[in-house]
Amino acid sequence: MSSLKDAKAALRQGPVRAIERRLFLKQSLSLGALTLLTGCDVTDQDSVQAALNAISRWNDRVQGALFTHRLMPTYPDSAAVKDFRFNAYYGEDAAPKLDGASYKLGLSGLIDSRKPWTLDELYALPQTSQVTRHVCVEGWSMIGKWSGVPLRTFLERIGADLSAKYVGFECADGYYSSIDMASALHPQTLLTFKISDEILAPKYGYPVKLRVPTKLGFKNPKWITAVYVTNRFPGGFWEDRGYNWFGGV
Repeated sequence: MSSLKDAKAALRQGPVRAIERRLFLKQSLSLGALTLLTGCDVTDQDSVQAALNAISRWNDRVQGALFTHRLMPTYPDSAAVKDFRFNAYYGEDAAPKLDGASYKLGLSGLIDSRKPWTLDELYALPQTSQVTRHVCVEGWSMIGKWSGVPLRTFLERIGADLSAKYVGFECADGYYSSIDMASALHPQTLLTFKISDEILAPKYGYPVKLRVPTKLGFKNPKWITAVYVTNRFPGGFWEDRGYNWFGGV
């Protein structure tokens, strides 16, 4: 198991190297090491799963200490890739194509005003732009320019309980994800409507994509149709299949 010092050292080597290091350390935790660390019987599937869950929660706490408050590097507009790479668990042709005229963003959970938002209402919110690096767990990264409303601004506007633990997202393709409230309130976390100063194309998540530069790509859901605030752990599409939940980069 890596220490906080080791994790910081890995981060200084760059985002992709840090991911590779974390994956190596995760994969190197053998059943024998698991037995020594936890004292559990590796033939008892329930105890093994409980031990793995405990390790994952420890990892989330370490990543939270490392990533929650740091600002990611920003770049000049000239560094942004115009033809950004498509990324999903299916081909580009299968990307959802939502009708902006009838689109409504659903709201639920610990929120005062749960009235759905139209796209025009979202576009009317104060917006900002950022040029940051998107880092994929698969090992590639790209710099892009995204524009949209800070998620904090939107959460404040709808009367979300900012002391709650999690913000969750549901998407038109069946994908779902969630982030901790501290990451949701991070100044670089945006609900984005544009890439490279143009309205998001369907392949990039039209009409709404979450941009969290402090997290890996799978924590940046596209085609968002609903947002909710909760104190109950919400999981995520890949996280429920074994990925680390915090997903810091």
